[in-house]
Amino acid sequence: MTDHPVLFETDGAIATITLNRPDRRNAINADLSTALAEAIARFESDPALRVAILNGAGKVFCAGMDLAAFGAGQVDEVLFRDGGFCGLTEAKRSKPLIAAVHGAAVAGGFELALGCDLIVAEDGCRFGLPEVIRGLVAGAGGALRLASLIPPARAREILLTGRLFDTDEAWEMGLLSRRAPAGEGLAAARALAHQINGNAPAAVHETLRLSRATDTAPVADLWTENADTLRRIMASADAAEGARAFLERRDPVWTGR
Repeated sequence: MTDHPVLFETDGAIATITLNRPDRRNAINADLSTALAEAIARFESDPALRVAILNGAGKVFCAGMDLAAFGAGQVDEVLFRDGGFCGLTEAKRSKPLIAAVHGAAVAGGFELALGCDLIVAEDGCRFGLPEVIRGLVAGAGGALRLASLIPPARAREILLTGRLFDTDEAWEMGLLSRRAPAGEGLAAARALAHQINGNAPAAVHETLRLSRATDTAPVADLWTENADTLRRIMASADAAEGARAFLERRDPVWTGR
């Protein structure tokens, strides 16, 4: 395997982005942060790519920021670059990004997963935002995002204690999109990516955009935009093709129009 800190592979319209510092539990330093930011930008800018999976090489997904990088003064390059932590947590993205978690996703590693649109996790994973235990704040999206994804009381308990929790609890709280047996997480994420990729491109794009809109605006203010989007999608060639394919009992052929 190459020693580049982030690997980028494609399979048709699906990209797989792999954190590649397995000897350091994929802990994030400046080089990995830069490489991941470049990979996210590459995925977003390539019109041939429609869905991406973020995963980690080795035994864990990601153990967070490399404390050696912290000590070496790499904080700005890791945390405060364009797009936020690793160019991901505050990035303006338009395509579905799936986190395929195995082993552990803690601290900044968990924040990377939370910055994705969907999380697929293997049984036996460990999650957590232990920053308070170290006198820090989960400032790469953890403190902001967790309470929007699970009940706020549960989120605050996790954030304020810094405790870790497992796949069973993550599933029970509704944090995960899918779960898989140990060793099968990436395959499960790829199956999910292929299922998303089989749908109409414009419909996926607009559905993802609308689903994110509630992060920054009250739902009541979005109904007009929702209706406008629905009308636009329903008038599209792909919407008509989807109806025809259903009636004709065949797979649709999407055009993106």
